[in-house]
Amino acid sequence: MKIYILKLFNIGPCNLKILNRTETPPFQVDGMVDASETLRLKYRYLELRRSQVFGSFRKRHHIAACVREYLNRNGFMEVETPFLTKSTPEGARDYLVPSRVNKGLFYALPQSPQLFKQLLMIAGFDRYYQIVRCFRDEDLRADRQPEFTQVDLEMAFSDENDVMGIFEGMMKELFHRILGIDLKTPIPRLEYHDAMERYGTDRPDIRFGMELKDITDLVRASDFKIFKQVAEASGVIKAVNVTKGARVFVARQQGGVSSILQFGHGRSDAGAGGKRRGGARSSGGGGEDRRLIPGPGGRLCMQGPWRRRPSSRKSAWAAPSRTR
Repeated sequence: MKIYILKLFNIGPCNLKILNRTETPPFQVDGMVDASETLRLKYRYLELRRSQVFGSFRKRHHIAACVREYLNRNGFMEVETPFLTKSTPEGARDYLVPSRVNKGLFYALPQSPQLFKQLLMIAGFDRYYQIVRCFRDEDLRADRQPEFTQVDLEMAFSDENDVMGIFEGMMKELFHRILGIDLKTPIPRLEYHDAMERYGTDRPDIRFGMELKDITDLVRASDFKIFKQVAEASGVIKAVNVTKGARVFVARQQGGVSSILQFGHGRSDAGAGGKRRGGARSSGGGGEDRRLIPGPGGRLCMQGPWRRRPSSRKSAWAAPSRTR
């Protein structure tokens, strides 16, 4: 039988030396941050210590690694193309870099990495990809910024089904490994013509399940001037059926319509007509994505996406329309 004897000792510092004093940080690193964006960018090194920001960097690393592993397994080779190139006509202005060696001449940063795809394809690189930086000098929008990273993938001797099949598999693996979500494949496919007819955009959010309905025949005899003009010009008038929306969008045929329109969207324009131009459709009420329009019975219809919180994730391909 073994007996253990535990002895406790009190340890106290005999000498304390302060190496450096720390100042009070400009904002709290852990927990909720109530600092402005300007202050957080000024002290970016503190912002990067936050677990949420660090988690975003780590997730991006896992996404890039997952993309590379998937494409490598499918016979793709990763390549790198130059940043300092000549200017090519594209959708935005180029960022220019002056050349020190060749005075008066400039390099242009690439807006997209496809500049060298003809060279690589002819040389026999039939499957390659890049996770590459792109630069575009254009006005900022919701989905635009001066520089961004994209996955550029090129395939030779392939058709649209081959390309969509590769990307479907990549997205399925990304969702499973990064988010723990199993996507159902094959992803539903919409022809461009059907997407424009049913949703009014070639990138519809089909989670809402609210499609555009043709009400031209219904309002053709309406006294509403905009409807009448569009119908007489062989145009199309469409609206969205908002289920149980009458409780929210009910108004009298006269003063109530303008007041609700101004309250909801800051304008009293009720235009919902669209004239066809070469298969596309241009709105007749100012180009906004969302509009309330007066419908039968003094009620309001809504044109454009209805801002309802989606209950699930849904995906769809918008493919080029075939000859009809």
